Amino acid sequence: MTFNDHNELVRKATAVLESLESGRPEAITAYVHPEKYIQHNQALPNGREAMLGALDHLKEIGTKVSIKRALVDGDFVVFHSVYDFFGPKIGIDIFRFENGLIVEHWDNLQEMVEKTPSSHTMIDGPVTIQDIDKTDANKGLVKSYVENILFGKNPDLLGSYFDGDRYIQHSPHIGDGLSGLHAALQALAEKKIEFQYTHLHQVIGQGDFVLTVSEGLFDGQPTAFYDLFRVEDGKIAEHWDVIEAILSEEKRKNSNSRF
Repeated sequence: MTFNDHNELVRKATAVLESLESGRPEAITAYVHPEKYIQHNQALPNGREAMLGALDHLKEIGTKVSIKRALVDGDFVVFHSVYDFFGPKIGIDIFRFENGLIVEHWDNLQEMVEKTPSSHTMIDGPVTIQDIDKTDANKGLVKSYVENILFGKNPDLLGSYFDGDRYIQHSPHIGDGLSGLHAALQALAEKKIEFQYTHLHQVIGQGDFVLTVSEGLFDGQPTAFYDLFRVEDGKIAEHWDVIEAILSEEKRKNSNSRF
């Protein structure tokens, strides 16, 4: 896929996301497949018509979307954005294209936390994609980290994924560095709050940015974990995340998998 192809996918997905703010249906009608569109946000009904039907309400409540970073991997476009949707939130959206039309969508949304232990925000940091030639290696590194460390298969390898304590953290309750990570895990343990990653569903990357989509439990609640990493010289240098509880079956508006 060429650079121009990438730009075209980002342009179409951006226009669709901006429709949620403007209330205008043209981009959704033009770029979302009329029959094939699969919605994995279980708070929304399935299909394109449901998206079109929600536009007036979304505009009425003052929905705002500001895309901060984008990456493209094959037919997938990922956006990391600030939403104003019943208050400020951070969102990660994933769109899958087929023959130039959006046929599938996943997302996670989390309340924005203004004051973090690291003094970074949940969204700031680099936005320009570097090291396109290292995409596959970086995806492999991050997949290995998630499996060995977050899934707990080989926790002794933790230090090998980082350059000492150089690790910029945007997760809202964790400080910078491995030292910040250890402190946060210790605080959770003291409060008897357990979190567990159980399934890795997607690894999407472009250059130095890699997103993983995982399923697990947080404090006993089924949860979707979206982790975005920036890799520098073969080490994990920076991390953002968006964590959202999975709706119970009786609250779901569609029967599609969350993942």
